[in-house]
Amino acid sequence: MNTKFDFGDSGAERIVYVRPVSVADLPDEIRLQAEGLETLYAVHGANGERLALVADRKLAFALARQNDRTPVSVH
Repeated sequence: MNTKFDFGDSGAERIVYVRPVSVADLPDEIRLQAEGLETLYAVHGANGERLALVADRKLAFALARQNDRTPVSVH
């Protein structure tokens, strides 16, 4: 039971975080493009960098998977 195992690459860099963002909190140019939406969904990398903003949660998850990432919801 004390045998060491090298887990190697944990895959953490493959995880992205999806969270709702209030359009009111975004810059003017993005608010204009939101076309009446009150909430967008942000996709963030493991380092916290915002990678994308999309119209709905389902699209955010699809985008992540299409780019070989594992999406996780953040509240």
